[in-house]
Amino acid sequence: MKIYLYGVREDEKGYLKEWHNAHPEVTIDYTNQIFNDDTVDLAKDATGVVFLQTQPYPRTALKKLHDFGVSKISVRNVGLDGFDFKDLRDYKFSLTNVPVYSPNAIAEHTTGLMLRLLRRVPEFDKKFNNTDFSWFPTIGEEINGKTVGIVGTGHIGSVVARIMMAMGAKVVAYDIKPNPYLENLGVYVDSLDEVLAQADILTLHTPLAKRDVHMIDADAISKMKDGAIIINAARGGLIDTDALIAALDSGKIAGAGLDVLETENDVFQKKFNNLEEVKDPQFKALLNRDNVIITPHTAFYTTTAVHNMVFDSMTDNLKMQKNEQPKYPVDINVE
Repeated sequence: MKIYLYGVREDEKGYLKEWHNAHPEVTIDYTNQIFNDDTVDLAKDATGVVFLQTQPYPRTALKKLHDFGVSKISVRNVGLDGFDFKDLRDYKFSLTNVPVYSPNAIAEHTTGLMLRLLRRVPEFDKKFNNTDFSWFPTIGEEINGKTVGIVGTGHIGSVVARIMMAMGAKVVAYDIKPNPYLENLGVYVDSLDEVLAQADILTLHTPLAKRDVHMIDADAISKMKDGAIIINAARGGLIDTDALIAALDSGKIAGAGLDVLETENDVFQKKFNNLEEVKDPQFKALLNRDNVIITPHTAFYTTTAVHNMVFDSMTDNLKMQKNEQPKYPVDINVE
C-alpha cells in the first residue's frame, strides 16, 4: 500500500513521520504542490491519496487518478467545496475528511477576532507605531451584554456558543440541524433573518454548500442592525465581498474579522515585495482599515489541529484500503 499526499507543508512533515513510524507497512510519498492536471501523475503508483487545498479538484485530474486505479481519497480538512460530487460518483471514489480536527482552535480564533475589534486593537497598534501611548478617545466595548448571532452550530459553532455564553453574551443561533445541548438552552430562532435582525455580532460557522454562496449579501446586510460586526472564519464565499465593502464604507457594518476571503487563493500563503504586486482589488479595499482584521486562513492553525488533520486523514485512508470502516466517511451521494 502506498499513500501519496498533496500540498504538504513543512509543519506537517514531523507528524507524517510519526504516523509512518506507527504504520511501517505503508509507503508514503508527498509533494508541496496542489493536486491538478499537472501534478496528478505523481500519484501514478499510489493506492490512496490525501489532499489539502482550497483550489478546485479538476474533473480531468480525478479521471486520470481513477484510471491509475486509485479509488480512496482523503482530505486533511473539513471543507469539501472544491469537489464536484458528481465527479466522485462518476469515478467511484470513496472519500473521507477530518471534520473535528480542533473545533477549539477555530472557536478561540473567532473569539480573538471579536475581542480585537471590540477593543479596537488595530487602532492602538497604529497609535503605538506613532509613539502615541494614550488611551483616549479609543474606547472599547465588551462582549458581555452583546447579542451574538451564530450561523451554523456544528462542532465549531457550538463551541463558540459556549464561549460567548460564558462571557456573558446573549446567543441567538440558526442551523437546519440544531445541536441538542443548545436547543435545550433555547438559543435557536426559526430563520437566518431573525439572527440578522438581532445580532450585534454575527459569526459564520457553516460549510460552503452551493445554496449558501453569498449567504451574506447586500440584502442580508440590510436586515442587520446598524453598527453590527461580522466575523467569518468559515468559508470566504459565504459573504459577498463587494456588499461587505459597501456596508463598511457606509458605516452600516462597524467592523469585520475575516480569516477567509472569496479570493484568498490570490493572496494568502504568498509573500509579496510590496502592495503594488497584489492585484486583488477586494483585498486591497479591505486591507489597512482600522475596523477590519484579516488573518490568512489561520484559524485552524495550531499544533493540535495539524496533528489531528494528518493522523485522522492518513488513518482513514488506510482503513478504506483495508476495507475497514473509516472514522469520518463522506456521503458523496448528498450534495
